[in-house]
Amino acid sequence: MKNRCAVIPAAGRGTRLGRGIPKIMIEVAEGVTVWHLLLRRLRPWTRHVHVVVSPDGEGPFRELAAEEIGAGAVSVSVQERPTGMGDAIFGAAAHWAAYETILVVWGDQANLSPATVRDVLAAHPGEGLTLPLVPMADPYVEYELDGDRLVRVRQSREGDECRPGGLSDVGVFCLATGGLREAWERYAAGAAAGAATGEVNFLPFLTHLSRAEGRPVTVVPVADPVEARGINTPEDLEFARRAYQRCGS
Repeated sequence: MKNRCAVIPAAGRGTRLGRGIPKIMIEVAEGVTVWHLLLRRLRPWTRHVHVVVSPDGEGPFRELAAEEIGAGAVSVSVQERPTGMGDAIFGAAAHWAAYETILVVWGDQANLSPATVRDVLAAHPGEGLTLPLVPMADPYVEYELDGDRLVRVRQSREGDECRPGGLSDVGVFCLATGGLREAWERYAAGAAAGAATGEVNFLPFLTHLSRAEGRPVTVVPVADPVEARGINTPEDLEFARRAYQRCGS
């Protein structure tokens, strides 16, 4: 286990699920939450896990993860206003800047496989960014590459048209931390807010890292598109519960 920190931005409210709690705290089985699944996947490969929560979610999450927090394996910070994933990640930079590598993982990726986490960290060359990508029949987010350069990230939620069969992420992004916070500040200073969300989005920042900052991109192929399925709707949650019943992990 090298000098790596997993960073989980989980400050959303989960409003589309109608549960009134952050998605990371939703149960996929009795006593087993999305958080428990993510922790199982991340702890064997990372030295520390940092979770960014909302003000309302802080108390409940600290209670849920009390044992790991008490042991120093997990830390928590609060994103005071829902201003996007990038702000959540870089607002918590003081918690991860001392590590050589961060593994950013969305807080609803219940279908992420342990093998993908292992393969991404094994493939990461210690510089630039490493992305596990999977072909999708109807991608919600699409990554356009030219050799080892990331040319563009299309986002359906911002009104972009994604192409059938395009490459999508699985909610996992591995980045070298050297100069990363400063690169975000340069990007955020001139980036346009998303057309629909009004946020300065994190995913186009990856394109900035590749094109403007010259950071190398390593792609790790993922075979199963199920890994890209987060929990955003009641149907997604039911799918994750059935998947957990089948494999129990």
